[in-house]
Amino acid sequence: MRLHRRAAGIIKLRTLYNIAFQVFFVLASPYYFWRLIRRGNWVDGFGQRFARYDRGVNQALTNRHVIWIHAVSVGEVGLCTQLIRAMEPRAPNVKFVVSCTTTTGMQEYRRRLPAHILKIYYPVDRSRYVRRAIAVINPQAIILLEAEIWPNFIWRARDLRLPLFLANARLSDRSFPRYRRHGWLFRDLFGSFSGVGCQSEKDAARLVEVGCRPDAVKVVGNLKFDAAKASNPRKLDVREMLRSIGVSENAPVLVAGSTHDGEEAMLVDIAAHLRKKFPSLFLILVPRHFERTKALVQQLRGKGARLAVRSEVEPSSRSAQGSVDVLLVNTTGELVCFYEAASVVFVGKSLTAKGGQNPLEPASLGKPVVFGPNMQNFKDIVRILMDHQAAVSVRDSRHLEETLADLLGNPQRCADLGARALAAVHSNQGAVNRTVEMILPHLQARGIYVTPSPG
Repeated sequence: MRLHRRAAGIIKLRTLYNIAFQVFFVLASPYYFWRLIRRGNWVDGFGQRFARYDRGVNQALTNRHVIWIHAVSVGEVGLCTQLIRAMEPRAPNVKFVVSCTTTTGMQEYRRRLPAHILKIYYPVDRSRYVRRAIAVINPQAIILLEAEIWPNFIWRARDLRLPLFLANARLSDRSFPRYRRHGWLFRDLFGSFSGVGCQSEKDAARLVEVGCRPDAVKVVGNLKFDAAKASNPRKLDVREMLRSIGVSENAPVLVAGSTHDGEEAMLVDIAAHLRKKFPSLFLILVPRHFERTKALVQQLRGKGARLAVRSEVEPSSRSAQGSVDVLLVNTTGELVCFYEAASVVFVGKSLTAKGGQNPLEPASLGKPVVFGPNMQNFKDIVRILMDHQAAVSVRDSRHLEETLADLLGNPQRCADLGARALAAVHSNQGAVNRTVEMILPHLQARGIYVTPSPG
């Protein structure tokens, strides 16, 4: 009787969710498609969002053991890359399929991963699309990165008794109350995971509270520390590019990465003030969303910035010395190259917006890192860097200007900050291997060949 009531409750829950999702999807579709069009490159693979695949996808998956790994966007693609690199030697007969939600994430997949890794877009969470997608991919296991919880997808995987894993899991101060408040929906979903590799003891406790089985939750650390050490070959010589637009070899370079609306104009003003003391200071702005380029060019030139745009810079052309003092980067996948050329790094979405961006890439390069107070999405990473005295957190734009002036005038402090940042990254690595060790026994249980641990 109790089982019958539970089954009836699950059916009712799924019905209510699907009705609500259908209404939401219809209402939200104009905005959803507008965002796709705005970001560009939306036609390629568009049908995959509705589980429509070409013949090549079916052929690539025939008679293969498939592991499906999903990362939402650019920030998680690096983690996915590291997981595959660690898992491929241990599960040599597996075919990896990776998915993402955004076009920028797909660009990163194609840049970072070899051709034999199948790359697709994640299906819209409508029951019909999800069923068709899982039927075509036919995975032996599914790995979701961080907290990407889509009910129909998880329900279908559970109905098929597929092992589900949540990797690099964390529940932010914003999302945790939401999952707890809507426990009628999410407790059942979180309870579906065979393994949950989380970043900290705090995350572990939260994940159990929202429904994960205690025996499934493992504290493995933060995969982003491992992803930060990735040594992909650099395709861009930033120093040569800077020389081509007239930037001297000894000029201090301030790189502002993943900036959001308002931060670019603020940094142009700060750089103009700092040039009274550091006349050759060069500013590189790398906005998080390159589709803002046109508006930014107009705004920044209106403020008097002598601006060059990355896509218009030809390495063979030469500009007069000092004719450009700001470079606006409107390409993707090159941020780390610009970080390598930095004297000081500012991490964006931390002053005029909330959430922050990942400070580990510049930290892993031994750069002095500065960010604003709004780093909510990277609290644990910020805590580790601050505990190591390996970064500087500023309160506002005035404090940022004071801090940059101090760092630019104090090379030894910059070197010390960079060395401590590098040490902090190194001392927190290993989460990828611990995550792989959590997953592999479940693959073996499904008859997939797994090689012994090299350790």
